[in-house]
Amino acid sequence: MSRTAIEKEEKEVRVAAGGVTVEGNLVLPEGATGIVLFAHGSGSSRVSPRNRSVAGELVRRGLGTLLIDLLTAEEEAVDLETAHLRFDIGLLADRLAGATSWLVRNRETRDLRIGYFGASTGAAAALVAAASRPEAVAAVVSRGGRPDLAGDALPRVQAPTLLIVGGDDLEVLKLNREAYGRLSCEKKLEIVPRASHLFEEPGTLEAVARLAGDWFVKHLAPAGRQRGRS
Repeated sequence: MSRTAIEKEEKEVRVAAGGVTVEGNLVLPEGATGIVLFAHGSGSSRVSPRNRSVAGELVRRGLGTLLIDLLTAEEEAVDLETAHLRFDIGLLADRLAGATSWLVRNRETRDLRIGYFGASTGAAAALVAAASRPEAVAAVVSRGGRPDLAGDALPRVQAPTLLIVGGDDLEVLKLNREAYGRLSCEKKLEIVPRASHLFEEPGTLEAVARLAGDWFVKHLAPAGRQRGRS
């Protein structure tokens, strides 16, 4: 499916999450084998070109995607001035868990296994939410994330977790290695050579999309369901 086709299939949705309603963009390819909920990082939004690029690759591989803003428009305006809400991991995790409940209830998505893709502080929120909803979350991927900010939730994460870090993002790489040591679930740390924090170098974001796609395809498409469709 081309990028243009993906954009045509995209549907704007309003998601009840954590006591508020947030905006989202939902794409469900025909025969989707799972769905990935994106939690963007500090100072970003659901229209982040980096996350949308990764989402496009996941859709091409048969996965649905839901990109949401974890803050309301009013909260975003406040956060632009104070930059404190983007680091309120508990708040962001509650919103993510609420969006997960929305997916579980929604007629179009309720039968799909759910994965989280988190970037920067969104990765910490994804891990905290995954720890709180082990029955609902089947996989987590972090891109240049701050899993260390998930704190005591790390040992409670049950979903298979992939941490992707740029090889030149030295401080974040150190924090990821420390967080990796606290995870007790199935896990993997992938270092993308010559990549900085935002994966702006040629080919590095494509590497992220490929690694994330492999992880989600493996963990969100149960063999039993595939056999049932054959």
